[in-house]
Amino acid sequence: IAGTGSSVSFGSQTMAGTYTVVATNATTSCVSNMTGSATISINPLPTTYNMTGGGTLCSGAAGYNVGLSGSQTGVNYQLYNGASTVGSPVAGTGAALDFGVFTTPGTYSVVATNTSTSCQSNMSGISVVIVNPLPNVYTTNGGGAYCTGGSGVAVGLNNSQGGINYQLYRGGVAVGSPLSGTGSALSFGLQTVAGSYSVLATNNTTGCASNMTGTVSVVVNPLPVVYTVTGGGSYCAGTGGVAIGMSGSEYGVTYQLYSGSTPFGSPLYGTGTIMSFGMVDVAGTYTVFATNSGTSCVNNMAGSASVSINPLPAQYAVSGGGSYCNGTGGVSITLAGSEAGINYQLYNGATTYGGAFGGTGSGLTFSGITPAGTYTVLATNPTTSCVRPMTGSATVSVLAVPQT
Repeated sequence: IAGTGSSVSFGSQTMAGTYTVVATNATTSCVSNMTGSATISINPLPTTYNMTGGGTLCSGAAGYNVGLSGSQTGVNYQLYNGASTVGSPVAGTGAALDFGVFTTPGTYSVVATNTSTSCQSNMSGISVVIVNPLPNVYTTNGGGAYCTGGSGVAVGLNNSQGGINYQLYRGGVAVGSPLSGTGSALSFGLQTVAGSYSVLATNNTTGCASNMTGTVSVVVNPLPVVYTVTGGGSYCAGTGGVAIGMSGSEYGVTYQLYSGSTPFGSPLYGTGTIMSFGMVDVAGTYTVFATNSGTSCVNNMAGSASVSINPLPAQYAVSGGGSYCNGTGGVSITLAGSEAGINYQLYNGATTYGGAFGGTGSGLTFSGITPAGTYTVLATNPTTSCVRPMTGSATVSVLAVPQT
């Protein structure tokens, strides 16, 4: 290099060794050694090791370890997430290094620095931590109570995401197949089994899952216990009717008697024992409908009771009688009409007189009546036992015969 009258630079030298300079006069060829020397030594870079760890996790999960497959003593290892340092440098131990568990997403790398020479080198590879979001949290809705034998109650979710599956659970047991998110509310349909219901959402791609907010309960209320309707029967018109009741009853349940589809009387409250609806005097077929006052569950009681009204015999007028002379043949008493199949009994006061006459469909005559008194007629239907007094009466008086 030609001298310039000032200092000279021979540039950067990369070969290790001891360097000297010889100066030569370009005109005279005279030479001299420059004083001193310069020594260059090459420090080795830190050994390159491989990055380890990393992985994909769901938000909120424990995370993944990030490490280095080996290390050197006297070398510090700095972890980076992208261009940002993570924590303090870790001193090499001569063995693999673990920088800890990481849940922050990013691309992790390590730069090694020799603490004596400050020589640095990048370690091989990267460790990537990917954090997938959990499904959005929505609210489970629906549930409630229904009566045994009913169609159940609806359970649903107030919103959903596309690409997410939603599984309904009762306790820890899956109910039905998962539903795909639609971006709007979901319905899991009517549920008939009692229990506590919840929903788990799972991302189809990442497998990340989250529980939806809240649970709903399905309660199955029992129907009123079935008891048997009792009583009923036939009675004669004008009497008090016949009793209708039930073989048992429950507290908290009301019982309504029906004639056909029409309520009859007021509902009665269960007493825990047999029940009476009293005397019923209207013909018809009677059933009982029970309602639980607390749950509104209803049930028909078993059986029915029929009430029929037997007509009384038709009324006809009693006539005849009168006075006669003692010792003669007496007098006749008549009934203006009669019905076939009806028996007619003549009474003198409260005492029967003679045998009963069978109705003929026309008037009847009771002949040869001799005891004095007031006579009436009582009609009896032998089939139904219905009785009815005939209208009016006939008086018989006996006249004394003059003494001879």
